[in-house]
Amino acid sequence: MQRREFILTVATAGGAALLQISRAAPTTAATVTSWAPSAWLEFFSDGGVVIRVHKSEMGQGVATALPMLVAEELELPLSRVRVELAPGRREFRDVRGNQTTGYSSSISSSFVAFQSMGASAREMLLAAAALRLAVPRSTLQAKDGWISELTAGGRRLGYHELLDAARAIAVPSAPALKAPAARRLIGQSPTRIDTPAKVDGSAIFGIDVHVPGARVACVARCPMLGGKLQSYDARAALRQRGVQAVVPISSGLAVVAHDFWSAQRGRELLKVRWQSPQTATADSAAHHDKLFAALERPGLAGHLRGDLQALDMATNATPRVLSADYWTPFLAHAAMEPLAATAHVQKERCDIWLGTQAPSRAQDWGAKITGLPVDSVYVHNHFIGGAFGRRGEWDFVVDAVETSRAVGAPVKVVWTRADDMQHDFYRPASANRLRGEWAADGKLLSLTHRLAAPSVARRRNPEMLDHGADFLLTQGSSDLRYAIGNLRVDYHEVDLGVPVGFWRSVGHSHTGFVLESFIDELAVAAGRDPLEFRLAMLADQPRLAAVLRLAAERAQWGTPLPRGSARGIACMESYGTYVAQVAQVHVSEGNILVERVVCALDCGQAVHPGIIEQQMHGGIVFGLSAALSGEITFAGARVLQSNFHDYPVLRIQEMPRIDVYRIASDAAPGGCGEPATPLIAPAVANAIFSATGQRLRSLPLRL
Repeated sequence: MQRREFILTVATAGGAALLQISRAAPTTAATVTSWAPSAWLEFFSDGGVVIRVHKSEMGQGVATALPMLVAEELELPLSRVRVELAPGRREFRDVRGNQTTGYSSSISSSFVAFQSMGASAREMLLAAAALRLAVPRSTLQAKDGWISELTAGGRRLGYHELLDAARAIAVPSAPALKAPAARRLIGQSPTRIDTPAKVDGSAIFGIDVHVPGARVACVARCPMLGGKLQSYDARAALRQRGVQAVVPISSGLAVVAHDFWSAQRGRELLKVRWQSPQTATADSAAHHDKLFAALERPGLAGHLRGDLQALDMATNATPRVLSADYWTPFLAHAAMEPLAATAHVQKERCDIWLGTQAPSRAQDWGAKITGLPVDSVYVHNHFIGGAFGRRGEWDFVVDAVETSRAVGAPVKVVWTRADDMQHDFYRPASANRLRGEWAADGKLLSLTHRLAAPSVARRRNPEMLDHGADFLLTQGSSDLRYAIGNLRVDYHEVDLGVPVGFWRSVGHSHTGFVLESFIDELAVAAGRDPLEFRLAMLADQPRLAAVLRLAAERAQWGTPLPRGSARGIACMESYGTYVAQVAQVHVSEGNILVERVVCALDCGQAVHPGIIEQQMHGGIVFGLSAALSGEITFAGARVLQSNFHDYPVLRIQEMPRIDVYRIASDAAPGGCGEPATPLIAPAVANAIFSATGQRLRSLPLRL
């Protein structure tokens, strides 16, 4: 019996059947026919309408928001829609050949396309109805899943009655979209489609997948980053009851068993010799020193605005200058659901079941390992219990496919929490050196930012390197929104032998802390209020200025607080969304308590305001956990953290009150999954300085 089956059986005392509400398959009776104007949308003659979501649902709400775009234009109640998570398939890939979820781009990249999909189907159904009823198209309207004549008492046809006729209609190339004022669904906050299944336990996540006859495997990996398998003795492991095989794979040794416990116990009984990596002596202190040493050398490339050399020559003998060094650590993703993937390699096909941000990447790796054509690799994507960039990687996919191929049977590879934390692709650590200069009137004249960090793009997407530099690491700094006449950003790439990857908000996650903290330092040094100092540099950035003013107003910026409490402020644009946050913090006997966070945003057009607010909450909690306690450290090339006892996340008693205010906008939609994360650390750090006079320039924040 599976875990969720047990819970449901006990809860209902009768063993209620599992229902996959948000992923229900259409009726399969022989009499039911269908019409699919695209791979994403299919109508059934029994009245069912299926929308396939090609983006991964990892809690950010795309399984509701994207279908809302189609249903709006299709004039179909959301309650009539059944949603499926699209499989990995060529039809769902973009023009670059990718089917991925990331960069907070699910809505912004699909907004017009999904609207057009619904509008095209609507127009085809209207044209089909006009033929059936032998009336002009202009005399018909679509509403609530019906095509009706506009005249009183006129005839009407359900969408399901028009499928055969609709097949003969050409797909419109540019269907008219509804005016924003005519929308009835977009901008509302209906119950999320995936909520019932996640509440009653019927939702299937990657770790829940059960394939008949599947084995379960745990992989023994070298505890030292970069180490390799040298030799092993599996005799004790094979004597463990339930263990069926021990097979070498590219990442280590897979212990294959009847169940997870047996596989885990068998792994513990292995006797393995690992070949130490060249970086075996590397530890966190060495990483820190190497990154700061890199700042003494010229960077790979630089972003320049204005002429800093001319400015330096023109300044008087006693320039008003401030310099500071900042540090951000390596971070793990620490998603609530550990990694898992199930694979079944057969002679002519390979099936992979998992929760992934990149179905196309899983499909490509399945083909590469098995030698099968890409179209013979079937990726079945499931709900994801947290991803934050980690499930865009492919290592857990490779584990499952290689193990299944080795044993000739379906295998589910399950990672433990420690596996996940100690073999992650971490948010890069960074060393930062900043220098700012201001005039006698307090105006900021120049800013330089030198940043040293391992490169994410070098491994993941080398085509994204900008003249050799990883712009992903300087985002938020190289595109700084403040009007500073002279700005220079230099990036210094340093390989520390630590695997790095995308982490929620990527470069903004460290540049947000560094820049917004240093801007506060400059404001104080220039004798100006941090809010007023920022607003003075945002005259040509009205959207960012507006959210900054709103957050300050709702947080009652400048009003007195009890002794030991203070407010800090920060703002930034990322992924097309403008966000400002004010953190109210209380400091007592060295303890930091975040009491309240006010978040204001302008994300352009909002599809589901409730989901947007959820994402602001989630981004703040994620960023606050990292700000207060997140840190991956190393000794002898080994990760020292293994679980939530030594890599803490925010507990419920630490949770601040969060108030979210959204500015309505008709601008193009921006992303909402990540923009709240970068600002909470600097807002809290700035509040701590205001309360104590102590400037914290390293994360996590410690007094």
